[in-house]
Amino acid sequence: MNVESFNLDHRTVVAPYIRLADLKELPHGDVISKFDVRFAQPNVAHLEMDAVHSLEHLFAEHSRNHSGRVLDFSPMGCQTGFYLMLEGRWEEQDVHDLVAATLTDILGATEVPAANEVQCGWGAHHTLAGAQDVARTFLAARDGWSTVTA
Repeated sequence: MNVESFNLDHRTVVAPYIRLADLKELPHGDVISKFDVRFAQPNVAHLEMDAVHSLEHLFAEHSRNHSGRVLDFSPMGCQTGFYLMLEGRWEEQDVHDLVAATLTDILGATEVPAANEVQCGWGAHHTLAGAQDVARTFLAARDGWSTVTA
């Protein structure tokens, strides 16, 4: 299939993990790295939508404090994780460090950025505590982030 994740056997992965899902070289030589940042076990568990929404806002804002190469942090429709898009080629450890630093910042946050009607399409649909719980759980499993399948 054309979509990389549709070719991934979701029954064999063991969340949480971070994996390189795609590497695109653009016509002029620029490279985009796409990482699957999986928080919940596919077809077993999922993240609540208000936590997903808040984590999206928090990660998008705080990750850019650690790297100017962050392009996007987009939630998966299945609510089990996010796609992290980065400029250039990245070493696994550097991605892990970026994610860990960002999630640590999220644990210390006092509000969800742009959680209002002016800056967000559903400003009332957020939970800082929910996003922090998800971040805390993912961070606690850092030693296993490199293991994608059992």
